Amino acid sequence: MHASAPHPVGPYSAGPPAGALTVDMPTLDRFRLPELWRGVVIGVVLTAYMVAAIAAWPFRRDRGRLVDAACEGIVNGFEVLGPTFVKLGQLMASSSGVFPAPLADACLRCLDDVPPVPASVARERIEQDLGHTIDDLFTEFDDRPLAAASVAQVHACTLHDGRRAVIKVQRPNIAERMLVDLRAAYWGARMLENIEFFRIANATAIIRDLHSATMTELNSAVEADRQTRFRQNIGEFGDNTRVTTPEVYWDYCGPHVICMERMSGTPLDRLETTNNEESRLLIRRGVKVWIESVVLHGPFHGDVHAGNLWVLDDGRISFLDFGIVGVLPPEWRQIIKDMFYSTLIDGDFSRVARGVRALGYVTDVEASDEEIGAQVATVLAPILGQDLGELKLSKLIGALVQIGKQWGVASPEELVLFGKQLGYFERYATALAPGWVLGQDLYLFRNIFPDAVAERTRELGITLPED
Repeated sequence: MHASAPHPVGPYSAGPPAGALTVDMPTLDRFRLPELWRGVVIGVVLTAYMVAAIAAWPFRRDRGRLVDAACEGIVNGFEVLGPTFVKLGQLMASSSGVFPAPLADACLRCLDDVPPVPASVARERIEQDLGHTIDDLFTEFDDRPLAAASVAQVHACTLHDGRRAVIKVQRPNIAERMLVDLRAAYWGARMLENIEFFRIANATAIIRDLHSATMTELNSAVEADRQTRFRQNIGEFGDNTRVTTPEVYWDYCGPHVICMERMSGTPLDRLETTNNEESRLLIRRGVKVWIESVVLHGPFHGDVHAGNLWVLDDGRISFLDFGIVGVLPPEWRQIIKDMFYSTLIDGDFSRVARGVRALGYVTDVEASDEEIGAQVATVLAPILGQDLGELKLSKLIGALVQIGKQWGVASPEELVLFGKQLGYFERYATALAPGWVLGQDLYLFRNIFPDAVAERTRELGITLPED
């Protein structure tokens, strides 16, 4: 009896080579003929679609406001211009407090799937990346994608050992196309900042952030590595058994493709709304793992909209799609940790001031740590109110960023990304766990402040969930 032949493997079968985890960040400042031509196309397309929408507005039965029609026209232009502008629309849709409400609302449809590339193109990209034919790699491969986004699309497949998987494959030439778009958009943003609205909105910073996030997302090895690390960190303390993320199958990964475990479940926003202990525990488990990833481990999921949080058929909650991941510097992780301790345990915000001083800021401020801590509390009074239990943490993050600007503290963009994710979680809590206060839930911080939480639970005579 002959031994079965080993299955074919791709270039990352032993994990990604060290060089593969370096993100290439080409400069945005280059502006040559391709960018010039693309800039002209962008301007013509956006203007034409906006004008067309405004012209059609008087004849629409459900015409609404003129500004809404103009914004719909702009988003029509985004969809025609392709992946970079769809991502820009997604950014606007998920940051409604930053952009005008009519435009943010119009951009909501950018969150839907975009038209996929043909299956033959996806197959060719996979075979080029992994060095084997689809038939050699998989026993089954579904040509109809499960989902198609601006950068990549996802196909279901079955491995030769019977494991059900999905493979995420980048669109062809997407990096080159998006870089030209980003350079053209950056040039346009610099021009537009002569207008007060765009200067206040800091249009060039928005494009720089989009450029950084996009170049990182285009590195499949980085995404797969961070997903793997996040998965490993979930169980570090022996609990969190009801939370997971798909296992990456490195044998089937390459520079432009990621193969991983296939999950079956329901996106969080499609979950039947119930006000019971199980639904409350569901969201609490997810938030607990996410907060631990921020302050204890490093890489945290940076796009926890409901489509990326699923309730699996077996009742676990799963984080999906690690295209956007934040990593706070250690010093800022400590500041966030101190902020949580102050909020949860003793209300003493002077430790936050000490953390900021340790970064070399506010050294010329003639005030003690206690006085600066009191200043923090005073600035946050509208948020803190009379009871720390009513604290909205996402607003707290935003306020701390504003205080940092007053002190000259250069807070990293990941801090804003962190606050944005807290905003998502608060919205889920409103539906799944009304009355639950994230900032006062001892369960979330059991592994972060084990001694303090254990003492507080004894004082209160309560028992925390086991997992």
